Amino acid sequence: MALWPRLPSGDLVYNFKMEAKFFRFLKIVGVGFKARAESDGRLLYLKLGYSHEVELTVPPAVRVFCFKPNIICCTGIDKQRTHQFAATVRSCKPPEVYKGKGIMYVDEVIKKKQGKKSK
Repeated sequence: MALWPRLPSGDLVYNFKMEAKFFRFLKIVGVGFKARAESDGRLLYLKLGYSHEVELTVPPAVRVFCFKPNIICCTGIDKQRTHQFAATVRSCKPPEVYKGKGIMYVDEVIKKKQGKKSK
């Protein structure tokens, strides 16, 4: 039998008044691309050039803040869930290699390719 208390499976209940340990910052690059967080960091809306807004529900144990319309901060106590949600947000519009538009991590470097050369 284990000597430590067991955690409930499924949705973990976290107290977010505590200081969050893990952060992941995302940067949105592109004309007209915007993000906004609503309902106390539970919903994230992304305008990414599609005909509709992309709506993402934030999992428990993760909070989302938008400091500017193009900077997203994913924060939480659980490292795996925080980084998994940040990867989900990034997969909505990954950065392209020709113009550099899309959602990327702040510390990520995108190596741009050269376009077709004209004669």
